[in-house]
Amino acid sequence: MKGVILAGGLATRLRPLTWVTNKHLLPVYHKPMIYYPLEAMVKAGIKEILLTSSPDHAGDFANLLESGEDFGVRLYYAIQKNPTGGIAEGISLAKEFVQDEKVLVILGDNIFSFNLKRIVDEFKNKKRGAVIFGTETDTSSRQYGVVEIGNNGKVLSIEEKPEFPKSKIAQTGIYMYDERVFEFIKKLKPSSRGQLEVTDLNNLYLKEGTLQCQTIKWWIDAGTSHEELLRAGITVSEKVKRGEL
Repeated sequence: MKGVILAGGLATRLRPLTWVTNKHLLPVYHKPMIYYPLEAMVKAGIKEILLTSSPDHAGDFANLLESGEDFGVRLYYAIQKNPTGGIAEGISLAKEFVQDEKVLVILGDNIFSFNLKRIVDEFKNKKRGAVIFGTETDTSSRQYGVVEIGNNGKVLSIEEKPEFPKSKIAQTGIYMYDERVFEFIKKLKPSSRGQLEVTDLNNLYLKEGTLQCQTIKWWIDAGTSHEELLRAGITVSEKVKRGEL
């Protein structure tokens, strides 16, 4: 199973912090933001990881992370020329890298402590399908996609920022896909934002009844605002001091 970390985008909501650097290189307490998804991949047992970024900052990631040897993995890099192409487009860059294997995808600004290894190991043995991850939040209707979950974690619906959410489960930026993911991405059409939306990709798995959701206790999207970046640093600081991270 391969790993993909998406670390592109313009990060306009974090300016002026991101005028001269990529948001995923900003510090979250005592580490660069990109360390958190990378270390989550390592804990999950992923040995080969592709990191996607924009042309302006790919060299910065390579200087920081190099070959991945210090993390016990082999790192590869890909350039996303269109920074606003959407998450699904970013995933599509990994086609040659992933080939016929399953893939774990994590957005580079996602901060969490959940150990993905058990879910990854179970997913390796699945014949087909996808897994998304969600967390309970009171603000899901305003910021994120909302996931409605049925028995055994089966996803019943996903709605993007609904006015009347069907649950309190917000979709995070952690995904696992089977070997067909690139075929599904080819079927997508740009949204009104001009992006290939990951929710549209997930809905293709939902339509065939093979999409499941795993809930995790806490998760922060540190790249959405200065407030969330600050909250991520404070949360990580507290958890490190308590020995929880």
